[in-house]
Amino acid sequence: QVQLVESGGGLVQAGGSLRVSCAASGRTFSTYVMGWFRQAPGKEREFVAAIAWSNDSTYYADSVKGRFTISRDNAKSTVYLQMSSLKFEDTAVYYCAAGRGYSRSWDRRSLYNYWGQGTQVTVSS
Repeated sequence: QVQLVESGGGLVQAGGSLRVSCAASGRTFSTYVMGWFRQAPGKEREFVAAIAWSNDSTYYADSVKGRFTISRDNAKSTVYLQMSSLKFEDTAVYYCAAGRGYSRSWDRRSLYNYWGQGTQVTVSS
């Protein structure tokens, strides 16, 4: 059974940093892409960043480019999202997801088959 478990969310002041993690288990993810999405109250879930499990290819939403960094640790089967220069508008539940597809589709929710339960990130202004 595939499991994606997020952790590391919390409360942080604007301008601060936070790292969230996603531990993956239940299958081999070597051919998968791992993505981070977020959903703020009253808004649709939106793409944040993605990374290919097999190489260093990454992709970011324009809103987080230069502030967030996605990375992976193959030995730990864990994907990270390092968030810096956080803004109030980054407040959301952050979800980890796994799927397979071409890089041009990495920002589409429909590409991802597996989702975690989410972790809350709150940025105080």
